[in-house]
Amino acid sequence: MNVSSILLWGFAATVLLTSLTVAAQSLGLTRVDIPFIIGTMFTPDRDRAKVIGLAVHLINGWVFAIAYGLFFEDIGDATWWYGGLLGGLQGMFIVAVLLPILPGIHPRMVSDFRGPEPTRLLEPPGFFVTNYGRITPLVLLVAHVLYGATIGAFYSLSS
Repeated sequence: MNVSSILLWGFAATVLLTSLTVAAQSLGLTRVDIPFIIGTMFTPDRDRAKVIGLAVHLINGWVFAIAYGLFFEDIGDATWWYGGLLGGLQGMFIVAVLLPILPGIHPRMVSDFRGPEPTRLLEPPGFFVTNYGRITPLVLLVAHVLYGATIGAFYSLSS
């Protein structure tokens, strides 16, 4: 595997994905804040959570980029549409499985089955993450497709 290429393009793709979700949030298309959700798993300090969450999200982006690189090396080809397809599968998994089960493991997220509590908790994502806005599943899916397409388009296979 071309480590320098996957680290560079994995980082760039993760920055793109994060920027797209932040832009969508700023435009009122969604209320999801992935770095904040991740960060509050580690600290109750809401300001510090954004910094920690961003760092963990970037590391996760590299981990997934390595998996993409291994896939591309295995098939002997890296294209934007292979990457986009992998990103779409990853995005569907995140929207349909990962985020909806998050209340079961996140220490500061209320579930759909618990009532209000005296401490502030994060809202659960709900079915297909729609508690964060009706368009949220589409935003996350598009962002992940573009993440994968970026890696696929620019990753250089090992020689």
